[in-house]
Amino acid sequence: MTTRESATVESGNGIKLDVRIYKPAPEETDSTSNHHKIAVVLVHPYSVLGGCQGLMKGIARNLAEHGIVAVTFDMRGVGKSTGRPSLTGFAEVSDVVAVCKWSSQNLSNRILLIGSSAGAPIAGSAVDQVDEIVGYVSLGYPFGWTASILFGRHHKAILQSLKPKLFIMGTKDGFTSVKQLANKIKTAAGRAETHLIEGASHFQLEGPSFDTEMANIIVTFISSL
Repeated sequence: MTTRESATVESGNGIKLDVRIYKPAPEETDSTSNHHKIAVVLVHPYSVLGGCQGLMKGIARNLAEHGIVAVTFDMRGVGKSTGRPSLTGFAEVSDVVAVCKWSSQNLSNRILLIGSSAGAPIAGSAVDQVDEIVGYVSLGYPFGWTASILFGRHHKAILQSLKPKLFIMGTKDGFTSVKQLANKIKTAAGRAETHLIEGASHFQLEGPSFDTEMANIIVTFISSL
């Protein structure tokens, strides 16, 4: 049975972030596996539209059942976290960096960073700011034209990063077309992969019915790092 612990992590300007850690039961940690040597930090969808760490709980629990420590947190201005959310997500990048650094000091010196929806560009901007981050996964990165008005300035950071990247997206994503995703990935540096979920929409992919599948894909990616 997985266990859940709570912590408070300080971001910039004295902002305090509410953090939850999902740990595998000892019998779920395979001593021959690399899984237990990595911690996964999950970044929730857009705060302004109600995104919160609760949306990442299902994936976190599934990862813990695979023997992987998973961390969720509320970005500034969400839930018990102090401060105010920003429209473009640039203030929140320091929240992601703070939680990743805390995780590297307290859980594992190898971090896989995952961002969902608007959390994907925010997480992508943090990847090269923390040495211990060894890979990145996005769930429904909003690369499309409309979403790029808010998040377009984040694209460059993750596309230029040399760290391994996996972009998971539904083929019916309303914010990014399959062609837009393919065109972006062509410009990416280093190892960049895509995994398309046939027929899934953007918000379906965020829903609990895909939590198990997302966790399985993430576990496979971790095995390749």
